[in-house]
Amino acid sequence: MYSPLPREVTIRPSNIHGLGLFAVLNIRVDYHLGISHIKDKRFENGYIRTPLGGFFNHSENPNCEAFVDDDYINLVTIKPIKRGEELTAEYWLYDV
Repeated sequence: MYSPLPREVTIRPSNIHGLGLFAVLNIRVDYHLGISHIKDKRFENGYIRTPLGGFFNHSENPNCEAFVDDDYINLVTIKPIKRGEELTAEYWLYDV
């Protein structure tokens, strides 16, 4: 069954900016959360955001990393994330 977000996260108000992604379960390091962006030249910066990509916020000290894999940008954890913690990544596709 399709789910717009991985079962480990939810969207709620963020102290960083607007809404953010938050862990509803503890998440281990090097956990692949899914596709955050899909290459499509019709959209700003050449990518369209998925729900996952639309809600993670920028941090200079992130706990996730967005990386290119062919026509996709994926989001993976680079630190263990505790339940209730916001998921963040360094923005490099968009201006901060």
